[in-house]
Amino acid sequence: MKMINQEYNLGRQSFTLAMNAFGDMTNEEFTQVMNGHQNQKHKKRRVFQEPYIAEIPPTVDWREEGYVTPVKNQGYCGSCWAFSATGAPEGQMFRKTGRLISLSEQNLVDCSQAQDNEGCNGGLMDNAFQYVKSNGGLDSEESYPYHAKVGPCKYRPEDSVGFMDIPEQESALMKAVATVGPISVAIDASHFSFRFYEDGIYYEQHCSSIDLF
Repeated sequence: MKMINQEYNLGRQSFTLAMNAFGDMTNEEFTQVMNGHQNQKHKKRRVFQEPYIAEIPPTVDWREEGYVTPVKNQGYCGSCWAFSATGAPEGQMFRKTGRLISLSEQNLVDCSQAQDNEGCNGGLMDNAFQYVKSNGGLDSEESYPYHAKVGPCKYRPEDSVGFMDIPEQESALMKAVATVGPISVAIDASHFSFRFYEDGIYYEQHCSSIDLF
């Protein structure tokens, strides 16, 4: 940790590390409890078609446009997949209605087992989207708050508020972010550098691309 921060001060590193709530966990415990993304070979799904755009803006920050809810905390539950999954439809709802509503990760944790998600033991964003599609919606965070543990499904249609995959190409991701809004992603979070990340542009040279899409 000290070495990376020293390299940052020397301009050789783009981010800093700091002690946090995960400091008393071993790498094995952190990976087991916090890394709930279940990588699997993709089924054949609709794929994002890159739009022809003469000029892509150099930067896009959807937070400034009102598309993004405040940072959330998954607690000691391998539900990162659910938090990633709610971010994209929250942004699209704002794009369509002008209202930013925090959607319920707990709804996905409790209710999407039929789509092969496993609550706090992991899941996949595509499976979560499939649940939302077949279920006809997702509850709001306010009506179905997060508890960081699996419970009985309490989805209520009266509280409810298509998806496609992006090709594994940097240009496709760039155009999707620029033209669509916040995109649901997973990251290899097994590294020490990610566990204690504090600030800056995160880069891990040993990051695996297997779990990214």
